[in-house]
Amino acid sequence: MSQRYLSGVQPSGELHLGNYIGAMRHHIEAQDDAYYFIADYHALTSLGDAEALRQNVRHVAAAYLALGLDPARATFFRQSDVPEVCELTWLLSNVAAMGLLERAHSYKDKIAKGLQPKVGLFTYPILMAADILAYDSDVVPVGKDQAQHLEITRDLAIAFNALYGETFKLPRIVLGTPELVPGIDGEKMSKSYNNTLPIFTRGKALKSLVMSIKTDSKGLDEPKDPDTCTVYKLYTFVASPAEQAEMAAAYRAGGYGYGHAKLALLKKLEETFGPAYERYDALLARPDDLEDRLRVGATRARAEAQIVLGRARRACGLD
Repeated sequence: MSQRYLSGVQPSGELHLGNYIGAMRHHIEAQDDAYYFIADYHALTSLGDAEALRQNVRHVAAAYLALGLDPARATFFRQSDVPEVCELTWLLSNVAAMGLLERAHSYKDKIAKGLQPKVGLFTYPILMAADILAYDSDVVPVGKDQAQHLEITRDLAIAFNALYGETFKLPRIVLGTPELVPGIDGEKMSKSYNNTLPIFTRGKALKSLVMSIKTDSKGLDEPKDPDTCTVYKLYTFVASPAEQAEMAAAYRAGGYGYGHAKLALLKKLEETFGPAYERYDALLARPDDLEDRLRVGATRARAEAQIVLGRARRACGLD
């Protein structure tokens, strides 16, 4: 019996190598009977530019499709095209304890950084719970930083079921093994640090980013430690085991400079993502076709969400 996977991606900017290694490649590998959505409702908690949000959604959709996500196998859609999750959010909010939401790390962390608290940020975990429960999801793969939101989802489902009878399926949390992908400065790759290698940047712009990767000052002839080098670490994400071993040996032997390593990394990035460049450009050039693909996914997603919402409405007495 197949299990339904669900995951969402925020349209917060250009997708980069860290996004691909941490989530996208896994989504594409495990796409049968999976539900993947572009979380534009969630993006409203941090993005206040309407045109930027529209553009980000298009870029995320084009990136996934260009890299191999098949809408015939996976249900791929825009979150806001399924309004049922908003009604479900309201139903769940009536069993959500204030203390549960106040303990949410995402809320506490952002308040600690001085952000003005907004209701949307506070109730973010309820909307996430609605996203998960709306499709009878079996498995939700998350990183350690998102595990608490899944626990809140289960808490809300249990509370609702206890009050109104068995309504929601309890999803299973699967913690992925986090891959720390360094940015060009050696810190964690993140758009907020402006240190990313965007997947669809190419040509001179990509070469400029790769050649700017921070390294130590060892000269060409000196032996180098691949395990402490950002260039080598990035290379391991796109090179075969044999290619990795070859570069590591060259590092340790000496006579191999960081410039050589950076050019090898550039070549592997272009080999990995180059075949998708043309597809990506073609998708962005036909925004109506892109919208049609998202709407097809949304139609399937709404059909499932309406079944779950119907159960919840009847349980509450709203039928």
